[in-house]
Amino acid sequence: MSTTSSSTWTDNSHRYGTVSRLFHWTMAALFAWQFTSALLHAFAGDTPIERFFWSTHGTNGFCLMVLVLLRGAWGLSNLKRRPAHQPGPLGRFAAAGHLLLYALMIVVPALALMRAYGRGRGFAPFGIQVFEATGQQHPALIAPASAAHGLLGWTLLALIVGHIAMVIMHRVVWKDDILTRMAGRA
Repeated sequence: MSTTSSSTWTDNSHRYGTVSRLFHWTMAALFAWQFTSALLHAFAGDTPIERFFWSTHGTNGFCLMVLVLLRGAWGLSNLKRRPAHQPGPLGRFAAAGHLLLYALMIVVPALALMRAYGRGRGFAPFGIQVFEATGQQHPALIAPASAAHGLLGWTLLALIVGHIAMVIMHRVVWKDDILTRMAGRA
């Protein structure tokens, strides 16, 4: 593979590479689906559309957790090449926001897995056994996971909305090209 060809796959100081963009936009689509399922579950009750979306919630959440772990590993391997946050307080705020997004993208599905394990249900997305059903309840696992999963999930949604709002702010108010780093050629 030539240097030019390989450089489009990895990040550089001006833009995110193809792999980072693929992770980002795939996860954006899966999060849109995931939060649609959660919103329908919360507000549409027991309806056919809610049942359709909700039936994918656990598997989709597991996929998102795997993707965020892979994306995190990819990001760390590209850390020195990635576009830098702008200097100063706004850049530090953006870095902290991104770290919080990553943390919640790991913790929220991990809590759901902990709750499923605590309920003794077992979990096998796409037929791949993550853990077997035991039928044994573990209240010490269920209670904290039940208390935190939904709250942190909605917090994650609020952060994602804030992330999108900041992209719009950069584009419309500050008129810089932050969006092209992830959405187009920079």
